[in-house]
Amino acid sequence: MRIDLHSHSSASDGTQPPADVVRRARERGLDVLALTDHDTVAGHPAAVEALPDGLTLVPGMELSCRRGGQSIHLLAYLFDPHEPRLLAECARIKQAREERARVTVERLTELGVPVTWEQVSSLAAGGAVGRPHIARAMVAAGAIAEPALAFTPQWIGTGGRAYVTRYALAPDRAVRLVRAAGGVPVLAHPKAAKRGYVVPDEWIAELAAVGLFGVEADHLDHDAYARQHIRALARDLDLAVTGSSDDHGELTGHRLGCETTAPEVYDRMTAEATGAKPITSQR
Repeated sequence: MRIDLHSHSSASDGTQPPADVVRRARERGLDVLALTDHDTVAGHPAAVEALPDGLTLVPGMELSCRRGGQSIHLLAYLFDPHEPRLLAECARIKQAREERARVTVERLTELGVPVTWEQVSSLAAGGAVGRPHIARAMVAAGAIAEPALAFTPQWIGTGGRAYVTRYALAPDRAVRLVRAAGGVPVLAHPKAAKRGYVVPDEWIAELAAVGLFGVEADHLDHDAYARQHIRALARDLDLAVTGSSDDHGELTGHRLGCETTAPEVYDRMTAEATGAKPITSQR
């Protein structure tokens, strides 16, 4: 069984519609896919509608968190999407995302980059607005050659000339919210040094103490040492270890299934969840 527990669609900052994501997942030989758009479940209905035979969908989301200025991402699986406190936080984060994007566009304009809010909003196509949409607009404007070049101090990388911070959840509170909604929380790419997402071991231990289920070890942003270190830490903290593609469509080279999660971990995750169940095609 091939299981990928981290993917994105155009409901947030992926480039493909949810229906295309699930179809590609099956074409890539996956049996289970989690759709984990940033701070939203808006892509789930379309993914379910297009779900091909042989593919199981795990409803999920990637929550934006921050501690001490450090960005932290928490994957949430099989939670009740209507749980009031979690729903309210997602709404607050969505509003903060839009406000941040508008201010970022203003700063880029001041720096001579001819991008507009209308361009960025169009690229988001009604989904959650993120910096990747701004990066794509910068490419279209001719300011940079590829989206990755936007995430530097020159532009919208952390601390950059046009960087704008925004509201995000404290990670311990996010873990508690996901658990209260019957979901299962997993820390995403905690040692992704090349993009600045390095979560200290002591923070991971604190999250384990309040209900963290697992840590994502097998991720393309983790080198061999990081993967080994995460596995050892997970053993010490009795955390599950997952593997995922973190696919964003064209932005990441259509890499669904490049990393996978062991079936026994998936079985543990689904057994713990009480907020929702995996979905198979009803056609």
